[in-house]
Amino acid sequence: MRTGMQDKLKALIVDDEIDVCFLLTAILNCKNLQASYVNSISEAKRVLIEENPSIVFLDNHLPDGFGISFIEEIRKINPFVKIVMITAYDTSVDRDKAYHHGVDYFIGKPFTRETIFKTLETLLN
Repeated sequence: MRTGMQDKLKALIVDDEIDVCFLLTAILNCKNLQASYVNSISEAKRVLIEENPSIVFLDNHLPDGFGISFIEEIRKINPFVKIVMITAYDTSVDRDKAYHHGVDYFIGKPFTRETIFKTLETLLN
């Protein structure tokens, strides 16, 4: 039987807002997920390969590009990872575009703990 950190699912947060990273990390830890975060697409590429997360929380507006343009590359690295777009740009056009590009779930900012819990329940169970 495995114990400790090995039992935890891994989550990667890709967001340039450090307060969002801290908040989301704390929420994910409440649900026994081992969360790490990066602040750019270039950092995310490395961590995706090294940590192989089960779920990625991806902001759309990042310093080195748009998260939506990074979805295809995430899928090439790990075709089974669940991708959640988290963005302040929460319009029906943005949602449709994100789903068209392959996200599994879309959350507008600001989000609540309950929204994250519901998302996890939907995607990981």
